[in-house]
Amino acid sequence: MAHTEGNNVVATGRDVIPLHVIVQGKHIDVTPALRTYAETKVSRLTRYFDHVQDAQVVLSVERRKELGKAQIVEVTLRGDGIVLRGEDASSDMYASIDLVVGKLKKQIEKYRSKFILKRRIDTSHRKASLLSAAGAAQRASPREPRIVRTKRFAMKPFFVFRNASTMEVNVVYRRKDGQYGVIEPDT
Repeated sequence: MAHTEGNNVVATGRDVIPLHVIVQGKHIDVTPALRTYAETKVSRLTRYFDHVQDAQVVLSVERRKELGKAQIVEVTLRGDGIVLRGEDASSDMYASIDLVVGKLKKQIEKYRSKFILKRRIDTSHRKASLLSAAGAAQRASPREPRIVRTKRFAMKPFFVFRNASTMEVNVVYRRKDGQYGVIEPDT
């Protein structure tokens, strides 16, 4: 299981998926350490959900009454028609990143459980409809036996068959002189 987070390539159980992470600052200069921390934490979300193709992280600072100078992190994950978004604020930017990643993990778990449940329900509905269609077809038309396949093969020293006119078991065999003989039972 290869894992190189500097290049934002994260390995899942099946294959390696490149995750494009954009880290932006709003009213803040993003330091290389902060950028690396955010990229690493967000890239790890692909362990739980491999449909994620790109992520956008916006780091900002605002004044709020309850926190004073609030360190806000907004993360948007996109991939395969799915958009997950999380936002959190605290007095420390690293703590805000951890909090929003935790929120996104919960969203991913909720989405995955709904997705798995829907797939199970769809599968059971499909099986039920196939079974009912097969049962209806059997009840609707009882069929006469018919030949569905004919095989051709070279004659070996003998061949056993049921004679259609007498309904008796007969044997055809190759004679030493190259001709064929038939063995019929006594009646």
